[in-house]
Amino acid sequence: MGHLDHAAYGWLTPVLSYVMASMGAALGLRCTVRALATTGSSRRNWLLTAASAIGTGIWTMHFVAMLGFHVTGTEIHYHVPLTVLSLAVAIVVVGCGVFAVGYGRQSRRSLLLGGLTTGLGVASMHYLGMAALRLHGTISYDPLTVALSVAVAVVAATAALWAALHIESPAAVAVASLVMGAAVSSMHYTGMMAVAVRVTPSEQALPGATAVQFVFPLAVGLGSYLFLTSAFVALSPTTGERGASGAVSAATAH
Repeated sequence: MGHLDHAAYGWLTPVLSYVMASMGAALGLRCTVRALATTGSSRRNWLLTAASAIGTGIWTMHFVAMLGFHVTGTEIHYHVPLTVLSLAVAIVVVGCGVFAVGYGRQSRRSLLLGGLTTGLGVASMHYLGMAALRLHGTISYDPLTVALSVAVAVVAATAALWAALHIESPAAVAVASLVMGAAVSSMHYTGMMAVAVRVTPSEQALPGATAVQFVFPLAVGLGSYLFLTSAFVALSPTTGERGASGAVSAATAH
């Protein structure tokens, strides 16, 4: 068995991946809160932004954490199409969960359905991302730990969607995002605890791209997208603020 190191750069990758997950969650929750306050195409657009933010945050979290994953005795490469597919799956399935809640008339059933869908999406993204790994050897999983990581993902997603439905103040959204970030990170590391690698030393070149060639630039790009979108959402007025400024300008006009 190859020796696995989940944090080859010390605290850097776990902390950075946690920040990414929390940022994605904060933006997603904020957009969902905005969506529930509007109707029509505006609601749809906010929900689409929420889905892309949460999906991107989770994916970036996973692959930033994976930058610290090393196995003694073999290099690690990534299969590019599968890695990109894992990002698409994260956004689409999280989207289904967010829309279930956004259009579900705030019923308990739509919350549970949304949480289950989103949680399974997070887990699928994680294990698709793991399937994209290319190394000299074979990867095996402990089924019980895998099941536990899926359960953590479903509970985390349900809690996040519940927060989106019931929390509106920016301070409460911030706390919920930090909790969600911790839940997503713990799902990732629980999933990684299920991994065992049997290394077969080989001089053959590995297929796929290295983390620095492919994963790192993509993670930086998506991280920038999250940061810029967060800034835009933070600066755009809420419906209440818009109504208040409209009333002020109407009063000054008279």
